[in-house]
Amino acid sequence: MRAPSIPAMLLAAGRGERMRPLTDATPKPLLLVQGKPLLQWPLEALARGGFARAVVNTAWLGEQIAEKFSGAFCLQPSSDIHISLLNQEHFVSTVQIHYSHEGQDFGGALETAGGIARALPLLCPPSTGAATPADGVFWVLAGDVFAPDFVFRQADVDRFMSSDSLAHLWLVPNPDHHPRGDFGLEPAPASTSGTTLALNLTDDDPRPRYTYSTIGLYRAALFAPPWCDIAPGNPHAVKAPLGPLLRAAMDQQRVSAALYTGRWADVGTPQRLEQLNAPQ
Repeated sequence: MRAPSIPAMLLAAGRGERMRPLTDATPKPLLLVQGKPLLQWPLEALARGGFARAVVNTAWLGEQIAEKFSGAFCLQPSSDIHISLLNQEHFVSTVQIHYSHEGQDFGGALETAGGIARALPLLCPPSTGAATPADGVFWVLAGDVFAPDFVFRQADVDRFMSSDSLAHLWLVPNPDHHPRGDFGLEPAPASTSGTTLALNLTDDDPRPRYTYSTIGLYRAALFAPPWCDIAPGNPHAVKAPLGPLLRAAMDQQRVSAALYTGRWADVGTPQRLEQLNAPQ
């Protein structure tokens, strides 16, 4: 019997400053890419992979996102989806959606780590006598990244859960707008399992760097001491980036990674959106 699927955190709280004026009246996750809202692409992929729960954080124009998707996303009966499902061992027809309304609750976005910390009680409901279970595992991905070839696999979850990694990241070749990349890749020392580590490289390190795709698997423990000092549920609205947590964990060889070479785009400017929507 398959283990219960883990939830996913979809990051959708950003203002989308570089996308203005398109985002003045529409939140970036609702901008259309090839006829669908950006946020719909990962929801479809999660359903095809059998992952039936998602938490979406919102801030700028967040009420539009909640109005669009409500409490559930259902796969539509289109022929392309039915064909793809024939090749999937597990899939779900509906993804249940919960919202973490940072704008409504605090007046603005809490940045990535702050937003995840705020949503932890929804991602990993506390057990009796405890706060957020430290071994809770969940997907994290940005709601404004286009990665139509990425497949959410239970096998990746199982492999991650059997490791001692705090995060597993998918990296991509550096796009033109981010030539220096973010992190390095290196086989783990004395590894017999093929584990690859993400590296926090110094500025003068000559080894290749890759760009974080914004897709990853995470343990709730990364958002608790000693890695993170935000109180469970982030009741004080602490704004905190994710990068420092990841880099600290990388320095202790607690972050694994893989290279994803499928289609991927950070839809960060109107020009990139226009390129994605240009006739093929």
